[in-house]
Amino acid sequence: MAQHYFDSDPDAASRPSTADLVLPDLHLRLRTDRGVFSPDRVDLGTRVLLETVPAPPPEGRLLDLGCGYGPIALTMASRAPGARVLGVDVNARAVGLARRNAAEHGLAHARFAVVSAEAGLAPDQGRESPEEAATAEDLLGPFDAVWSNPPIRVGKGVLHAMLRTWLGRLTPEGVAHLVVQRHLGADSLQRWLDAQGLPAERVASRAGFRVLAVRRSRTA
Repeated sequence: MAQHYFDSDPDAASRPSTADLVLPDLHLRLRTDRGVFSPDRVDLGTRVLLETVPAPPPEGRLLDLGCGYGPIALTMASRAPGARVLGVDVNARAVGLARRNAAEHGLAHARFAVVSAEAGLAPDQGRESPEEAATAEDLLGPFDAVWSNPPIRVGKGVLHAMLRTWLGRLTPEGVAHLVVQRHLGADSLQRWLDAQGLPAERVASRAGFRVLAVRRSRTA
């Protein structure tokens, strides 16, 4: 059976590697592996997001939705050392890598959790050490900022349910920034978000990707 980066427990044989995240303000060498999203290099959409998104709030709770091996969450943690950063993913292998990357770069305020499709802790969560464990309360937020390269290929039903749940955990003043490839439905996703009471504004467009800033409606 074909394996995807959004499988909870990919059975692709391990082949550890590294990917370099190079931005104007930081350089992180990150451990990767087969069975996770973009294991050979930090993908272009993620780099477009990280090069265009405004600075994160210096304090509060920040979320990376679909964290993979951690490039977005660890950028948030590097830029906001006073914040509590949470990265979530359904892929247990990716979350394990993200935890290791956080530890190796001294970013202890970035924590990671394996989550279920229903946006709660996955059944096998809890194997990590207490100092790196994310709790059920952590998942509830509320979040002052969300950054995400969402898994568009999971299908609209799953994607929409995921976004409704997690973006609903923004604070009233919080903002989510999502990067979506134009050819994979960025404009239709923007219209859908607007219809859900999550007003979305295109704030950047580069290399075939849109960056959307999303807020909670004041009347939602």
